[in-house]
This record gives sequence, structure tokens and C-alpha cells, in this order.
Amino acid sequence: MMKHTVTPHPDKLKQNLKQRLARIEGQVRGLQRMVETDTYCDDILNQIASVQAALTGVSRKLLTQHMHSCVKHRLNAGDDSVLDELDTTIERLLKR
Repeated sequence: MMKHTVTPHPDKLKQNLKQRLARIEGQVRGLQRMVETDTYCDDILNQIASVQAALTGVSRKLLTQHMHSCVKHRLNAGDDSVLDELDTTIERLLKR
């Protein structure tokens, strides 16, 4: 596992991500109810696809912010190892 550092996120981004994640949390709770109430499988699968798409949206937004702030800052400081880290992160996101 990579080292973890604190990254201050702009308030606007933080609020946007929190709202998106709260919506996703609600969708996941809805999925649980769908399973408990024996909802038609195709309907559950469609809801799962919606949750996955929503998580992908959060990932894209955060990745963009990461490249424009953290990665840029580390490159400007002469830390080229951030490119390997970024490559690994992108590979992980593309495996989905």
C-alpha cells in the first residue's frame, strides 16, 4: 500500500463529492432493500450499473483534481515518482 498524506480539497470540490457520495450511499441502501424484497433481478442489475456509473463520476472528478493539484505540485517540486503512482492509479481505475 502507498503512503497516505493529507490533501486539502477545495471546499467546492469537497461539497460536490460529499453530495455525490451521499446520493450513492442512498442508492446502495436502495439496492439492499431491493434484494430484501425480492425485486426482479434485472431491476437490481440496472441499479447496480447506476451506482457503478456514479462512482466512476466521483473517481473522474477526484482524478482531475489530483492531477491539477497534487501531481502538478509534486512535479514542480522535482518528484517524478508521482508519475508512476499516477500510472498505477489510472491502471487500477481502468480495470473496472
